[in-house]
Amino acid sequence: MQLQQVDKVASISPEDFKKNYYDPKKPLVITDLAKAWPAYTKWDWDYFIKMVGETEVGVYNNIKSDSYTPINTADAYMKFGDYLRKVKAGPLDLRIFLFNIFQHAPEITADFTWPDEYMGGFVKKYPMLFVGGQGSITHMHFDIDMSHILHTQFVGRKRVLLFPHEEQYKLYRKPWEVLSLANYANYREEFDYENFPAVKLAKGYELILEHGDTLFMPAGYWHHMEYLDAGFAMSLRALQSNLGGKIEGLWKLFGMRGIDTMMKKTAPKWWYDRKKGQLMQNAANELLKNSIKQ
Repeated sequence: MQLQQVDKVASISPEDFKKNYYDPKKPLVITDLAKAWPAYTKWDWDYFIKMVGETEVGVYNNIKSDSYTPINTADAYMKFGDYLRKVKAGPLDLRIFLFNIFQHAPEITADFTWPDEYMGGFVKKYPMLFVGGQGSITHMHFDIDMSHILHTQFVGRKRVLLFPHEEQYKLYRKPWEVLSLANYANYREEFDYENFPAVKLAKGYELILEHGDTLFMPAGYWHHMEYLDAGFAMSLRALQSNLGGKIEGLWKLFGMRGIDTMMKKTAPKWWYDRKKGQLMQNAANELLKNSIKQ
């Protein structure tokens, strides 16, 4: 992997943000954006336990889903408060994602402000909470709806790998899916370059998010996240401003995913073999292109 640091600023004007990051689809960390929100000091484990502790949620472990499993299938269910108490107690390889906590406690939305000055198209019905115990992992993927994301970390630290969407073949993207066949868990200590050599060519970013940091993640960016500490974050999603981006998101969400789910049910072995052959060929093409350049 060929990694660089993400640009980091305390604040930025909407004009500079649009010119230097939004339009070219380049990630950015804004450190002070959330510090003006009541949520910056108000949100903690006990606050959420009090507000929505009785709500049942799906939790996900660190085991990477196989190629036969429909995406977003929870590994277990428990009350949100019980889960947060486990998270507080120590290392826990369970996480929650895409949890619309605000649906259960709408008053919490008063604790932050939508940053409309930076971009339009925010899906204001669906701010989402992401929670993970120390050591939990979000495996490499891109968001299926192809939205821009402002991802704010509130508690704990999280290491993030980011890659532009066009690096997908070097990352061994599974055709018809948003996931990579390769496992990036603990990639700093070990990575299987022997079976996934094209990953060496992938150009991306590495960063650590801390309390109050807001990451702008452009549409389609691949991301892998490791919870260095127990923590939680909120994502604000914004649809792409151009029609093509909106159509692509709709196709992936309702067309691509539907076809993949159907094929996994009707011809799982044939479908898996077909997709694996295609992704390996895509990676081989990337390696060939690189050797020709050299």
